[in-house]
Amino acid sequence: MTGAGAERVHDDDAHDLDRELNELLQELRVILPGIQVLFAFLLIVPFNGRFHRAGATTETAYFVAFIATTLAYIFTIAPGVQHRLRWRRHDKERLLRTANRLTLIATVLVAIAIAAVAFLITDYLYGPAYGTVLAAGAALLATGLWWGLPLVREHRRGR
Repeated sequence: MTGAGAERVHDDDAHDLDRELNELLQELRVILPGIQVLFAFLLIVPFNGRFHRAGATTETAYFVAFIATTLAYIFTIAPGVQHRLRWRRHDKERLLRTANRLTLIATVLVAIAIAAVAFLITDYLYGPAYGTVLAAGAALLATGLWWGLPLVREHRRGR
């Protein structure tokens, strides 16, 4: 296509990329505060006077939660940093594809962190059996709502 038609297609593509970037940034604004609160909680836990009495299982759950939250924080912040570094470089589509992958990885890490924290707290209060049940329930719920439901919808739409 040449002339006005090609220009309109290019403008539509640019508009779509701008819209998709704004949607992604809004989603990150929803995800990031939850990660920040979880991270802050996890920074405080080991300095609690009774944490030294936690067993090896509880300490392992804490460490898994801490590492998963740390990584989720890094993966969630990455798209904003990359956007700043690549600003006005006209590679918004590549940026969006990368940011989408990073955000999805971050949600996996957040799910792991939430399940580990659910185990950590429940194990500490009621024992490992209850902690395991609650952590598994949290992991299944996150998996179902965050990934399962959208994938089922996509599969049904494809029919």
